[in-house]
Order: sequence, then C-alpha cells, then structure tokens
Amino acid sequence: MAGLFSKQAAVYAAARPVYPKDLFTKLAALTPHHCLAWDVGTGNGQAAIGVAEHYDSVVATDVSEEQLLRATAHPKVRYLHTPDATPREDLVAMLGGEGSVDLITVAEAAHWFDLPAFYDIARRVLRRPGGVIAVWGYNYRIIPVEDMMARFFNTTLPYRDTRAWYCMNGYKDLPFPFNDIGLGREGEPASLDIDHEMSFEGLIGMLRSGSAVTTAKQQGVDLLGEREVKELEEEWGGVSLVRKVTFKAFLLVGTPRAED
Repeated sequence: MAGLFSKQAAVYAAARPVYPKDLFTKLAALTPHHCLAWDVGTGNGQAAIGVAEHYDSVVATDVSEEQLLRATAHPKVRYLHTPDATPREDLVAMLGGEGSVDLITVAEAAHWFDLPAFYDIARRVLRRPGGVIAVWGYNYRIIPVEDMMARFFNTTLPYRDTRAWYCMNGYKDLPFPFNDIGLGREGEPASLDIDHEMSFEGLIGMLRSGSAVTTAKQQGVDLLGEREVKELEEEWGGVSLVRKVTFKAFLLVGTPRAED
C-alpha cells in the first residue's frame, strides 16, 4: 500500500476533499468516553484533525512515511509510522493496550488493508463496552460530474489494483464483521455526502493522486496527458470554473460483537 501513495503524497494532500464536521460529531456521540481515538491509514491527517475536535488524544498511523511528512500538525494528534511488518503486539502497545480506544476511524483506506489482521487488532484495542469503529470512502460518484468521472474511471481499469474494487463498489462487499448501530452495516453502507468547492486544477490534482494513474505512469502510460486534460477541461466547463460538487460517499459503523 505504501508504494501506491508515497510518490504523490504532496498532490494527495492538496487535492482531496475535507470531511464534514457533522460526521465527526455523529461519531463522537456514539461513544460514551472520549479519551482516545485511532485514525488508521491517516495519510495527511484529514480525518485525524476532525476526530481531534472531540477526543482528548488521537493516534494517527500510516504505512507511508511520505504521507505522514505532509500531515497537518495538531496538539492532540500523534502521528506514527507503522510499516506493514509492524508486529500486532507492537501496534496494540502503541495504542495503550487492549480496551484502550474509544473510536477507530478509517477514511478512504480500509480497502487497502489486510482486513482480517486489522479487524483482529481493532477488536483487541476497542473499549468494551462502548468502543466504535467507522470506515468510509468515496469513488467516481461526484455530482454533477458523475458521467465525466465514470468515463475517466474506465480508462484506469487496466491499471487498477484489485483491492480498489471494494471502493469502486461503494463498500457494499467490504467485509465488516461488527454489530450494526444504525450508520451502515456489512452489505448495506449508509450514504454520506461530502460537499466540496472544486477548481479544475483541484480536479486534475485529485485524479493525478489516484493509485491507478500512478501505476499507469510507472508503466509508461500517461492517463492525464495534454489531450486527456483538454477533453476534461471542456467537459468541466473551462479551466477557470470553480464548481460546487458532492462526493457520494459511503459509511460503515459498528461495535465489536460479544463473541469476538
């Protein structure tokens, strides 16, 4: 996973949308305690900063050192590099031990994880009772430019990592073995709208930060060459146009099962 996002870390940090504040308010309302949260796959810390408004402390981890170098500093957020080979026991210890975490968040990253291993750690570190895990993501469904995005998405198919299909399918088939608490469950994600003002430059930046575009370029194929960018500019409505768009995101929230 780290290799897919390290090279375009700066572009990723500048281009991605900011998650709505009311999402973090809703999640915080679900946990009786607000001592510690863990933001996994934090990237540049977009979600961690939102979570920090509601919790005393946030541990934000990522496998990519390059992404963490771009992370936004915050007095309540502690960023930690956790390479793929980090032993599970070490991760549990970094988070304060078993039963220490009130909220786990994973924004636009869960589809890249070794899910059985991650969920095992999540169950161990979540507080019982009361601990909550929330994962969410978004894909090419961006209103009102969904058709344009779908056409571009089709050009990325030969270079797309199979794990990304969870995201492309709106997490409808993402394993999520936790108890439903009314904000999306396994097989039935809840809808989450992310409103964003986007320039054409921001659109191209977001597309360039995608893993499939990076993979294609490594193979000598530029999916965003001069001709492709010009076509997108015409569909967008001009290089100077700033549009109000809505990412049609998806959300899964749950608590550990009693038998786990």
